[in-house]
Parts: sequence; structure tokens; C-alpha cells
Amino acid sequence: GPRGAMPCGQQESGAGAARYVVGVDVGSTMVKCHVYDRAAAVRGSSSRKVESLYPRPGWVELDPEVLWSQFVGVIKEAVQAAGLHMRQVAGLGISTQRATFITWHKRTGKPFHNFISWQDLRSAELVNSWNKSLLLKVIHVIFTVLHFLTGNDRYLAPSFLTFSTQQTSMKLSWVFKNIQEVKAARKNNCCFGTVDTWLLYRLTKGSVYATDYSNASATGVFEPFTKCWNPTLCNLLSIPMSIYPPVADQQSAMFGECCFHPGDVKLTMGTGGFWNVNTGEHLFASGRGLYPLIGWKIGEEVVYLTEGCISDIGTAIKWAQDINLFTNVDETAKMARSIVDSQGVCFVPGFQVSVNDPDLCASFMGLKPSTTRNHLVRAILESVAFRNKQLYDMIVKKIRIPLQTIRADGGVSNNSFVMQMTSDLINKKIEKPVNADMSSLGAAFLAGLASGFWTDKEQLKKLRRIEVVFEPQKDLEEYKPAMDTWLQAMKCSLHW
Repeated sequence: GPRGAMPCGQQESGAGAARYVVGVDVGSTMVKCHVYDRAAAVRGSSSRKVESLYPRPGWVELDPEVLWSQFVGVIKEAVQAAGLHMRQVAGLGISTQRATFITWHKRTGKPFHNFISWQDLRSAELVNSWNKSLLLKVIHVIFTVLHFLTGNDRYLAPSFLTFSTQQTSMKLSWVFKNIQEVKAARKNNCCFGTVDTWLLYRLTKGSVYATDYSNASATGVFEPFTKCWNPTLCNLLSIPMSIYPPVADQQSAMFGECCFHPGDVKLTMGTGGFWNVNTGEHLFASGRGLYPLIGWKIGEEVVYLTEGCISDIGTAIKWAQDINLFTNVDETAKMARSIVDSQGVCFVPGFQVSVNDPDLCASFMGLKPSTTRNHLVRAILESVAFRNKQLYDMIVKKIRIPLQTIRADGGVSNNSFVMQMTSDLINKKIEKPVNADMSSLGAAFLAGLASGFWTDKEQLKKLRRIEVVFEPQKDLEEYKPAMDTWLQAMKCSLHW
């Protein structure tokens, strides 16, 4: 997912030896670490695969001890690869997958359970029953009326409140209902934390217990307008307010892409696909599919984002590789271009159930005796571009801010076919940076700012290096027949 980020363990950069910053990205599939110099050039790197656990169908977990050892391991290896000692590092920035969480015993520090991933679906039934409930409809009406009468934006988000399986709120409610040790410790001895909170807690041997605004607002339990954990929601879901960490001022991983201005868009295409739009000081709450978040808070400056999510971009591509549709992911763009079209074959991505389509099934449709691997691969890549188009159209419709620069990152942004087709479909330029690992660079940027290694955002802008700009080449009409067929396939897969 897109990342929340925070700096920690800074030294004074005045120490002549401290000439580097370290950025760590704890993603859904990889833990990556890069060591950067003042020109933001990578001097040393290391990565390890994140081992997800699947204890039951639809459940996705991470072992906290394994994640901790991978985190420490990549930092040591990257610093070593750069030929440096830790004393030469001015700051460490951590960027993490958001909405993945854990609870632990306040006194002993022992986790009550594994990390429950943002991809986990154990709360799907709870989510669906709440979203259909009369109580939620009543809440919508009350807050819509309050917003209309007062004009106060603090009533806007609750008037659109919907739950999603990717948010923490319902899974946390599930934990309190189903894990006995958490029930027993709920009043005074239970700590809740997203990945950033847990790593910071471990790094400081329990002396720092905190999260940042970006991570907090992605949980679905934090109210972005009042900038507080939401007591009303916690009462509704029977979650004690005492479990939440304090929220610190920090910047988000949007910094890696320098998306500092209203209308700037960051498109992250990794395991999932995320569109983040900088909406400046305005909070847009737009119902299903789009969520308001806090991008960063520095002093008095609060910058809001609106986020839209496509659940399984990288997952579908990895699955295709696992069943040997292709050997190397780098060859997929070439395979897709080797044919004129997908010959009417459509791929419906539905590995990850979403709140909007709880009964959607993943499927290929329109198969023929003449269908080859190339057609199947092209259909998968086209489905990514079509879903980008759907989400872009929803953002344009709901957000009353002209969209400016669109910048892409994440592993799938290396696929030139997906990038070009997305640019054609939305009729906009898309910039791709030299380094697709923007999350670790964003984390390093904010650690560098916090430690005085870099002075301000203007300096960071000058360090950005663009590898390629995708410009619209084909008219949208050329894609209409293929997209209409794909939309028809999506409809057929909806109520499986």
C-alpha cells in the first residue's frame, strides 16, 4: 500500500561524519533499505522478502519477530554495502505499509497476536453487515443535516462513513471479540500499533510509543478533521480509547515524489494500486471508493489527501508468474505489445475482496482456441489500466481541484505497457522517477529534513530525477470497444 512515514533516531548533522541518511520501506512484499547521500543518490541497498502467513482462507498475517529481524537485517546490510558505519548516518526514516496492525501487552511488550495485514479479510462479514445497517444510515442522515445546517466540515466525514476490509477499525473490533488475552488486558494493559509504531517501540526499547498522522488516518479510527482518535466510532465498535498511541507531527511518503501542492497526484502501483491526491487544506470525504487522509502535519501546516484504492494489481501479476504465464516480469510489456489486442479476452481481478464488490470473483472471460499466453498477459495488464481509468474518473468527479502533476511509483510502474495505456485512457502525462522505490526515498527525505541534513522542500524538489514521461499517444475512442467488453465481464463476475 502507499506508506505512512516517520523519522527516528536522528543525530545532529553538524557532526562532520554524518553525511548520509537511511530510508527503510516495509512494504507488503519486500522490506527494502537504501542509504542516500546529500544528492539523494543511492550508496548502498539491501532487501528481503516479506513472508506473509495465511492461517485460514482470506486471513493474511505477518510474524512480528520475523519482521523485526528483517528490518534490522536490511539496515545493517545496506550500511555495510555502502562501506559505512552507523555513526556516519544522520537520520533514519521508516516508511511502512499502512493499516496493518498489532496489539501487545503494555507491561511485558509481548504481542497478543501476529500483525493483521491490510489485505486480511476476516472482517468482511462485519464490514458488510455494518455497511447495510440501519444504524449507519441514521448516522449518515444526522451528520448530513448537521453539515448542511452548520457548514462545519467536521461533520462531513461521518456523513459519508463506510467501512472497508482494508481499514483497521473492523479488524480491531474482531480482535476484541475473539482473542481472549486482548479482552483480559483491554482496560489498562493493551497497546495498539501499526507497523511504524511497533518498529519505533522496538527500536527505542519501549521508551517511544507513537504514530504519525498519515498512518493514524489510514486506520479508519482516526478522525482527519478533528485530528483525534474517534471516540464515537470506538464506542460503537466497543474498542477502548486507552489503547491508542499519541500522534506525532510528521510528513508522509508523498515527500518522495515531492507532491507538495494541491492537485498533485501520486499513483502507487505495487501489491495494490493507490491514487493519492493532495487536496491542500480542504478535506474531501467522498463515500465509497475514496477516503480522506492526512498526508502530513508539520507544525501548523496540515495537508489532506484523498485516497482511492485498487486492491490487487501486483497480486494478479505475481499469480500469473507463479502459474508460468511468463518467466520474468520485465518481459510482460513486450508480450502485450506483440499482439494487436487481447482478442476479446478479459481478466477480472478479484483475488482481494473489496467492500464495493464483496462477491466479485477473479476470472478470465472470452477464451478461444486461438488464445495464447500473450493474450492472457495482455488482458491482465489491460485490467490494471482500465481500473486506473475508473478510479481517475471517480476522483475527477468527486474532487473539485484541478489535477496537476501525476507521478507514479511502485514495482508495476516499471511496466511501460500499463503506464502508456493508463496515460492514454486518462489523457494526462504521467511522470515516472529514476528510482521506483519512492517510499524509502520519501522516508529518507523526511529523516533528512528532521535532522537538518536537508534544509527545506525546495531543496528536495531539485533532487528529484525523472526517468521517463508517458504522454497520451492514442485516442480514448480506440480503447472503447475493449473497455466496454471488460466492463461487461466485470458485471458478469459481480454476484458469484
